[in-house]
Amino acid sequence: MSEFDNVTAPPPAPVGGSSNDDRTVALLVHLSGIILGFIVPLIVWLINKDKPEKGFLNDQSKEALNFQITLLFVYIVGTVLTIILIGALINFAAWIACIVFSIIAGLAANKGEAYRYPFAIRLIK
Repeated sequence: MSEFDNVTAPPPAPVGGSSNDDRTVALLVHLSGIILGFIVPLIVWLINKDKPEKGFLNDQSKEALNFQITLLFVYIVGTVLTIILIGALINFAAWIACIVFSIIAGLAANKGEAYRYPFAIRLIK
């Protein structure tokens, strides 16, 4: 048994179409993480989690929420490590990653494609 046996792949993207409104909201959910962090993805996910017709929006809000929670952990570690001066570099790199990946995710979601962030702790499944 290797150390990677417990690592799970990201959940599969939902099958089926998504409405133009759902794609636009998914775009805004991903982009809102740049400024507002996990707040908007959390609100959108809580509103739509029990609506089966909102599968795409639910999936993308969970994905954005997991990514923003991961970034929050990175920011906390970076803040603690500012004592030894590497924390500022960690926080800057996390901020750049947030901007780049959120824009990529937003553009993909606007096209109706389910985006998976390359690194995210998947706490919300």
